[in-house]
Amino acid sequence: MGPTGRNPKSCDRLTIGCTFTPNGTLMILDDIKNSTNYVSLGQRFQKAFDFIKKTDMPGLGHGKHAIDGEDLFVIVMEYDTKEPADCIMENHKKYADIQYMIRGEEFMGVKIYSGQTATTPYDETKDAAFYTPEFDSLVKVKEGQFTIFFPHDLHMPCIKTNKSEKVLKAVFKVRV
Repeated sequence: MGPTGRNPKSCDRLTIGCTFTPNGTLMILDDIKNSTNYVSLGQRFQKAFDFIKKTDMPGLGHGKHAIDGEDLFVIVMEYDTKEPADCIMENHKKYADIQYMIRGEEFMGVKIYSGQTATTPYDETKDAAFYTPEFDSLVKVKEGQFTIFFPHDLHMPCIKTNKSEKVLKAVFKVRV
């Protein structure tokens, strides 16, 4: 079983964004118009995608917004993308991330978790552990696209593409 309690083999119904890792987890990159392909991940994922479709995302204020209490919420943030060395590699235990790019674009570094030692140990209140900023792959996320990172997926957002730019992003925290 994967981190969501479902069989990762069911991913064959999903679109091109599905990527398996050897430990059975997966990360996803896709366009928001294809989000209906991912409702099989669970009701909270469906609620998050419905929220995106029904909400004026650029007009939503910065900060945390509850959707379903602590089981599903979104954090809207605006920042300047950075050099990879200035970014943070992280993973989580309690939540999956849906990172939706409202405006701008950035690279996100991805690395398979295989027992690396955290540089900052897991903090339950932040639901995050931090690692050396090294990645195996870069994923370019453009306006209107999203990624899904499951708890074991090491990910490093905020990386500049050609030059630093201001982005507006919504990070949905989905309890799994």
